[in-house]
Amino acid sequence: MAMDVVDYEIFGTDMQYVEVELDPGEAAVGEAGSMMYMQDGIEMDTIFGDGSNQQGGLFGKLLGAGKRLVTGESLFTTVFHNEGRGKKRVAFAAPYPGRIIPMDLQKLGGTLICQKDSFLCAAKGVALGIAFQRRMGAGFFGGEGFIMQKLDGDGMAFVHAGGTLVERQLAAGEVLRVDTGCVVAYTPSVDFDIQYVGKLKSALFSGEGLFFATLRGPGQVWLQSLPLSRLANRIIMSAPAAGGSSRGEGSILGGIGGLLDGDNR
Repeated sequence: MAMDVVDYEIFGTDMQYVEVELDPGEAAVGEAGSMMYMQDGIEMDTIFGDGSNQQGGLFGKLLGAGKRLVTGESLFTTVFHNEGRGKKRVAFAAPYPGRIIPMDLQKLGGTLICQKDSFLCAAKGVALGIAFQRRMGAGFFGGEGFIMQKLDGDGMAFVHAGGTLVERQLAAGEVLRVDTGCVVAYTPSVDFDIQYVGKLKSALFSGEGLFFATLRGPGQVWLQSLPLSRLANRIIMSAPAAGGSSRGEGSILGGIGGLLDGDNR
């Protein structure tokens, strides 16, 4: 499967975006809603499937679309291709604060396993598939479900991690225990499983949940300090409309200020 070779540059600190440079005829595929801007000469097409160079006609396209549906993504993918006469650029923005990670799949052995909502964009030809957890415990108690996303190919792919990014190279047999939501991606050689915290008191009162992920080397792993689920929970807990409290933020009057400015209804 032929991959487009693209040049790129990542901008920003907390809210990053990646700018991809396309030669005439080259293309990039982006997750729905991730495009930030594109130069004149870039044409945008919505296609059925994952954006890879499918083999097998209609059946291949249906298979690619089915993989995306199983992982909770849209049946359609947006492809941006350069129809101009010179180099053109298209940019893709991160959905929330964090880091964009450039992944050279050729250097990673051709495959990367990642959370299903972390994929941002890739060179045309990178296939977006599914990766079933090999162990039932990881499937039922992993927090992110039985299915993760698999990126296949030898081109560039860009993955987003929330908060601060941690990259670790695990030696053979080395084990790292991680909150399940903090796992962004790992290479296929890493063994992923779910482990019970071990003590009922810790499980009930630590606030860390009943299970955590165990990553066993060898291989490379990428972790995030701010999973989207954790960010969303904190926002919901703080929203007055959902029963939360603003705790007088931004006003010396506290709750009285909230009543005056209409925050508490």
